[in-house]
Amino acid sequence: MRLLIMGAPGAGKGTYAEGISKHYGIPHISTGDIFRQAMQEETPMGILAKSFIDKGNLVPDDVTNKIVKERLSKVDCLDGFLLDGYPRTLQQAEEFEKTLKELDLKLDAVINLVVDESLIVSRIVNRRICPTCGKGYNLVTLKPIKEGYCDVCGSELYQRKDDNEETIKSRLSVYNEQTKPLINFYEERKVLLNLNGEGNAKEVTECIISTLEEIK
Repeated sequence: MRLLIMGAPGAGKGTYAEGISKHYGIPHISTGDIFRQAMQEETPMGILAKSFIDKGNLVPDDVTNKIVKERLSKVDCLDGFLLDGYPRTLQQAEEFEKTLKELDLKLDAVINLVVDESLIVSRIVNRRICPTCGKGYNLVTLKPIKEGYCDVCGSELYQRKDDNEETIKSRLSVYNEQTKPLINFYEERKVLLNLNGEGNAKEVTECIISTLEEIK
């Protein structure tokens, strides 16, 4: 399966993507992962991205687009991928479409997680992250077994500084302005699946996989 997963900040993209990628045996690729790997491997695009990141600047679209193409060209993507966090704008989506054509690939589906904004605020305020392995938790919907500590590696969990109500509302505003237009873009291409992202994480993941099985 070749998939994109979309949704507002706090919609649960990372949580659901983990289950979907395991089910299909495909890599879950987030924008952050792409940048980190490219910089670690010191690819030409990785070195260029690092020059922006080290100065605290955003990586320009043309560099981001090329890094995504570089990542999707790797052997582990031959049987599919689940892309998370890209594209974020219509311009990126148009470039991504060109990339897929150049790589002779076709998207099977774009998963759009639909979640009420009040729930998103609650989710993000209660979000906790492991600083060592990166696993995410939620104090309401996805609690760690031992309070305050990661189930996987035992590290003490932390709350990101920007996981507060004021910042969340600002991020949602940016999302509505820049990323929501992608819904129409993929709807026109008949690959969009609007799926309920609310509820128990396991049940939502199973519902997403069940829907994907119907289009295989």
